[in-house]
Amino acid sequence: MQISHYSFGRIVIDGQTYEKDVIVFPDRILSPWRRKEGHLLHIEDLIEVVNAKLPVLIVGTGYNETMRVPEQLIDDLLTNGIKVHVKDTRTAVRLYNELPLATKVAAALHLTC
Repeated sequence: MQISHYSFGRIVIDGQTYEKDVIVFPDRILSPWRRKEGHLLHIEDLIEVVNAKLPVLIVGTGYNETMRVPEQLIDDLLTNGIKVHVKDTRTAVRLYNELPLATKVAAALHLTC
């Protein structure tokens, strides 16, 4: 998957435009990605990532970094063998695109605020 564009509320992945939050998996896109609490991330919000057993997760916290990612959640993901990178969504998209295509990674991206 290649992200060719991100701006507030809009992302283009492999030529397809999304205007709702997404989780990018190596083989598919989950959109809209809904969370238990919009701007506070919980493990339940990432159950498909945990079940996919991917070694890396990039979390985009929004254009203005509004979504919070508790340290306990990061610890829980590490316990499940998932290394987590938490960035504003612009930086998260850049990081995702810089990884080699063969890297098994998920990106959970909040597109607004």
